[in-house]
Amino acid sequence: MVEHSAAVCRGIALGMVSLLALSGCAGGDDSHDVEDGTIPAPQLEDTGEESDDGGTGEGDDAAEDTGDTDDGDDASADDQTEAQQQTPEWPAANTTTMELVDTISEPVISPKSVVANGHGLAIASNMMYQNTITVYDTTSRELVQELSDSISPAEFGVEGYPDTVEGAPVEAVWTPDGQHAYVSQYRLAGLGADAEDLCQAGDAIAPSAVYRYSVEAQDWDQFIEVGRVPKYVEMTPDGETLLVSNWCDHDLSVVDVDAAEETMRIPLNSQPRGIVVMDDNRTAFVTAMFAHEIYRVDLETGDSEVIAQTGQRPRHLVRDAAGENIYITVAGANQLLRMNPETGEITDSTATGAEPRSMAISADGTALYVVNYDEATVSKFDAETLEEIDRLSTGSLPIGVTYDVHTGTVWVSNYSGTISVYDDTVER
Repeated sequence: MVEHSAAVCRGIALGMVSLLALSGCAGGDDSHDVEDGTIPAPQLEDTGEESDDGGTGEGDDAAEDTGDTDDGDDASADDQTEAQQQTPEWPAANTTTMELVDTISEPVISPKSVVANGHGLAIASNMMYQNTITVYDTTSRELVQELSDSISPAEFGVEGYPDTVEGAPVEAVWTPDGQHAYVSQYRLAGLGADAEDLCQAGDAIAPSAVYRYSVEAQDWDQFIEVGRVPKYVEMTPDGETLLVSNWCDHDLSVVDVDAAEETMRIPLNSQPRGIVVMDDNRTAFVTAMFAHEIYRVDLETGDSEVIAQTGQRPRHLVRDAAGENIYITVAGANQLLRMNPETGEITDSTATGAEPRSMAISADGTALYVVNYDEATVSKFDAETLEEIDRLSTGSLPIGVTYDVHTGTVWVSNYSGTISVYDDTVER
């Protein structure tokens, strides 16, 4: 069990009460969790259950805004470049076995996601229960920085907001050079109706934003307006375009990163989430979780089409390096699928653990890592055969996963308050 202070537990309990009041204890989605379609009862000694992407946001007081506190060495661009150049050549990931080597629980966190940049850093988004991001050195696994999600939009040339707004970090994507991370904010506190996964308040829910984090400045350096309840974020391979799935608007924001502005909205279907982009920097695939569909999107024309239908709640997508295969976790069907992106044909499938959520792929493309939210495990699959290689215990409520090429480690964010780190470099 992960233990937190009484103050944190009280804050989480308040968040649960607010959430249950909004949802009427009915099945929901990402807020607690409509992504699951379930609202589990709080288990406070386990630091509470997930409010997957937010709930009402009024239980946010579980942690104080810590502000920008640098608790480690600067990860300079030169240091990161050197680290990348020294990346070892690991054995093929489908020939190795995972071993738990660390559990990170400090500072107090409730990580919705964790993403490595391939240059020696990993960022965790701690949503509403902590209102922070935390950045870690992937070699030492020590905290580099804890940063509050409070921000002044006017400082970045965006008017029409209070002097300070508070976000709720959900997901992150790094720029190709590892120097910036774009972080989606589930809502901006105090603006509009309460943001929650059922989207019951409709247009009364205010649009939200994506913040950009700078490694060099160790601070936020952009505020980008997007849609209502933004979830997943992804970049085109050339690093020029940011994509954001707007959960309650049922569409996709296309953002010019040089201008730090949204340039297009592409309509999709109910509750879009996972995104991958092909090497042409034009073709993207997006899940529509509640429509049980996969969309193919043209980022130049704004056209979109349903290319595949799946079991209940397709959630996350990854692709192989060649762009020949896309892998899909189907949360409601406990499945891992492989899809041909040209035809939309499902070419293979296998069973996962209970409620598969996020997924990562090894740097060599031979292994997939899937977190099983309802059974507190992480599975490793051979990407070619879809044979399950490993299934290990995690902390409670595993929700995010990333592979760090520099260390050959797999990081799992457990919404209950920890990050589990597994070495995956030793051959079986």
